[in-house]
Amino acid sequence: MGSKVLPTSLPRSFHKFFWDVRPETVNPATHPYYVINRLLDKGNLEAARWVLKTFSKEIVVATLIKIRDFSPWNGRFWARYLGVPEEEVACLQPSYLKMRRTHWPF
Repeated sequence: MGSKVLPTSLPRSFHKFFWDVRPETVNPATHPYYVINRLLDKGNLEAARWVLKTFSKEIVVATLIKIRDFSPWNGRFWARYLGVPEEEVACLQPSYLKMRRTHWPF
């Protein structure tokens, strides 16, 4: 998952983005896709900067390609920012977008 040594805990200022779990137990080293997805999709500018500084570009791109839980707007933004073709981004796949609209038509 890249040559960077990953932290084993989240900075306290990011705990608010992990409202559905106990943020003090989230380990970015063991669950990097989850942490990257949550912070790039639900986080703020500080969180995005931390992700890009902390994780290798390869793992951030892999997260975008594998994880469907990005909003389409954020998925498109990060695809363009990271130079990933939109057809490779999981949250932008037509089948996923169609299923998503049936659950949340807004």
